[in-house]
Amino acid sequence: MPDRYYITTTIPYVNSDPHIGFALEIIEADVVARYKRLLGKEVFFSTGTDEFGQKIWQAAQKENKSPKDYVDFYAKRFEDLKPALNLSYDNFIRTTTNEHQKAAQEFWKLCDKNGDIYKKAYEGLYCVGCEVFLKEQDLVNNCCPLHPNLIPEKIEEENYFFRLSKYADQLKNYLELPGVILPDWRNKEAQEFISRGLEDFSISRPKTRLSWGVPVPGDEEHVMYVWFAAFVNYISTLGWPEDTSNFNKFWQEGETVQAAGKDMVRFQSLMWQAMLMSAGFKTTRKIVYHGFITSDGRKISKSLGNVINPFDVVEEYGTDALRYFLLREISPFEDGDFTMEKFKEAYNANLANGVGNLVSRVMKMAIDYQVTGDRLQGIDDTKLPKEITDALDKYDFKSAMDVIWQKIAVLDKQIQETEPFKLIKTEPQRAKEILRELVRGVYEVGVWLAPFLPETSKKICEAVETHTRPSILFPRKE
Repeated sequence: MPDRYYITTTIPYVNSDPHIGFALEIIEADVVARYKRLLGKEVFFSTGTDEFGQKIWQAAQKENKSPKDYVDFYAKRFEDLKPALNLSYDNFIRTTTNEHQKAAQEFWKLCDKNGDIYKKAYEGLYCVGCEVFLKEQDLVNNCCPLHPNLIPEKIEEENYFFRLSKYADQLKNYLELPGVILPDWRNKEAQEFISRGLEDFSISRPKTRLSWGVPVPGDEEHVMYVWFAAFVNYISTLGWPEDTSNFNKFWQEGETVQAAGKDMVRFQSLMWQAMLMSAGFKTTRKIVYHGFITSDGRKISKSLGNVINPFDVVEEYGTDALRYFLLREISPFEDGDFTMEKFKEAYNANLANGVGNLVSRVMKMAIDYQVTGDRLQGIDDTKLPKEITDALDKYDFKSAMDVIWQKIAVLDKQIQETEPFKLIKTEPQRAKEILRELVRGVYEVGVWLAPFLPETSKKICEAVETHTRPSILFPRKE
């Protein structure tokens, strides 16, 4: 029986077009899913969209649309990422489906049955941007630190609450599990949240204030707080509770991994894990947090006019060019900077003049000098070198890609030093021997690229196998 491996992204709000930060997250998850499949694991890769909440309701009002029409439009935009980014996910979950809503209600009942849900009057500062209540000490200049353009609204109402405080000790034990959070400093952040004291969090809103949400079981006057209902997507995507076969295989028995941004530590590593504990389910085995993408050192935002649309980049440069930049030129854990100037420079240097030029030169010589890829014996097209697998096991995509580009540099150097294009006139047999090794090296590069740049990998391997020169992989951009 193959090992089961489950990986999921967070599910983004559909209150705008997909942005470059989510493209980073879903491409990283896609690389891992492809890598695990190469290892022979049975993989379930999930993503989707979060479609309830006050932000959605307000955004729909601004566009004079019903919330359902609004979310249908933007959910389609996120689904369009699959072909645009060449993603291999197994399911796309939408929180507005009947199946997911039933799952959220069933999960609520399990937590309620365990005594972890109660109702009380509450007064607090509410940030619509985060869809969360904040404390005075959380504010910066009286604003939410993540949404400095939004002044939190003071709200007093009766809500249902989840007993997060009850799980402080269990969460401490959870965070002590080896490798449960990457990078390590995000684990320390989670521990600091606990040390400051965990407070129970609101998990409902009155329908009089917000009607766009999953109804609370047994109370028609309330809808679920968007975070509580949305978290359940990680298991509703597996068919739970109607069909528990995939849920048992992948969540309860398999290795579970969640990808998330660095602003999700409290939500994913504490709130969601406590909810799983309450429901009696396994906690997530590993959560991998990436940094933010900035542009010229500034936060990307519509107001600054520096939004980077992944669809636009793909249209001009191609899918694998964007995958390359996000995987190698952006840190997997720290914040990274993305400008079109940096992108174009990396594209020309490492794709057009790098792997693209190498493959073109080697295959042209191989065809001209009638050197076939007869030295491919022993290359396993499902196996990556240890340096790459070691990096991928640590979710260090940049280091894994660096290994491949080091190989490309070695092959380029070999061409420069041996000059087979000159040697063919004086020592044809020696020149052909060198070329056979170069063709083998190019094929290895193609194999190694499979999880990262799948279309480029396919073109390179097919060119070697069929003894043909591929079309220009990455046309140089002036």
